[in-house]
Amino acid sequence: MDTSYYLEKFQEAADKLDKRLLTKKHVESAVVLYGKDCVVLKLYKRSWTNQFQDPLISKSRIFFSVWISDSSIKEEKLLYNIHALKLRQLKGYSIESRKFADIFRDSFKLYKNKWKNVSLDFGPLTLMEGWLKIDIENFQDEIIELANNFIEIEHLVDVTLAHFK
Repeated sequence: MDTSYYLEKFQEAADKLDKRLLTKKHVESAVVLYGKDCVVLKLYKRSWTNQFQDPLISKSRIFFSVWISDSSIKEEKLLYNIHALKLRQLKGYSIESRKFADIFRDSFKLYKNKWKNVSLDFGPLTLMEGWLKIDIENFQDEIIELANNFIEIEHLVDVTLAHFK
């Protein structure tokens, strides 16, 4: 996998996201390399992790990811998900991970038809996950589409967190 090529393509897509909307919703983005062969666009809020911890690497955090890897390139797939990691450690909340996942998924069902090949059949760490079939040479519009879909539903995370304040 040519990671520099994919990092560049993912960053170009991230740069096309509506910065004013991201700022208004307090959503941040980052393009990172995960492991040796996985390029990821992450969308997150600082409020979804503990204060003074890096929201990209904190043990307790919530984030949306769009990624590509060696294996997904072979299948011509772009993958996406929402992770909710170690929420019991999120300060200011008393969260039971399974209840959090159930409440989020119940509210997500109203938006499910906008997400291709999405599944909610995971443990509480993966709130949802799916994939898109892509043209491996030209897939930035799909990254942007997935990111925009997430920006439309990011409030579901905040609403779900409010149940556990």
